[in-house]
Amino acid sequence: MLESAVTRKGQTTLPKPVRDTLGVKAGDRVRYIVLDGEVRILPVRPIRRLFGVLKYDGPPVTVEDMERAAADGASGE
Repeated sequence: MLESAVTRKGQTTLPKPVRDTLGVKAGDRVRYIVLDGEVRILPVRPIRRLFGVLKYDGPPVTVEDMERAAADGASGE
């Protein structure tokens, strides 16, 4: 179990093993989720970090093709 102190200003330092587990560094943001008296800390990931995550090796598609595929998927076809 890891602990850290809370300052008079309500600040605390995330212990290094927690920072490493979350993959956060100085300047990054975290989100606190409070549920049933417990708190979860999640890293906030900017959308730009998602660039290149999904690979597509096929031919280029148009916006119209994407919209058609989304509509087909929504209709269950």
